[in-house]
Amino acid sequence: MNRILSLSIISRQSIRLASTNLPQAGKVPEPKEITPQNAQFDQVTHTGQAWDQADYRLARYEYNPKTVNPNIAAHLIAEIPPKAVEDRVVSCGGGEIPALGHPLVFINLDKPGTHACGYCGQRFYNTHVTKEKDLSIHHIEC
Repeated sequence: MNRILSLSIISRQSIRLASTNLPQAGKVPEPKEITPQNAQFDQVTHTGQAWDQADYRLARYEYNPKTVNPNIAAHLIAEIPPKAVEDRVVSCGGGEIPALGHPLVFINLDKPGTHACGYCGQRFYNTHVTKEKDLSIHHIEC
């Protein structure tokens, strides 16, 4: 019984010691102190969120740093050149390897410019309608 009692005392002391060694966060300004001129925003996430230094949602990153993946999928898809198609209507099913949840989508290519699939972002253009100068026009089809 003494051994169990001594183990519980040791475990309480170790928990107390571990909790006192946590790093303390710096002074966070109050929301009323933040103006558009002095606001400092953190990194932009894949959803477009960037919080200022007084935002309460940054409390979860008090002891561990916030990590943001710089390879946002929209940027990677934009690097793929649009596909030239001779037909007026093209079907998109997610590319060569069909994505889960991507339905078969029919995209009308009658307007000049590139037309992107609303699910995977793959872009298409009609070679008869779209000239070189019109490739900067972008349409999103859902």
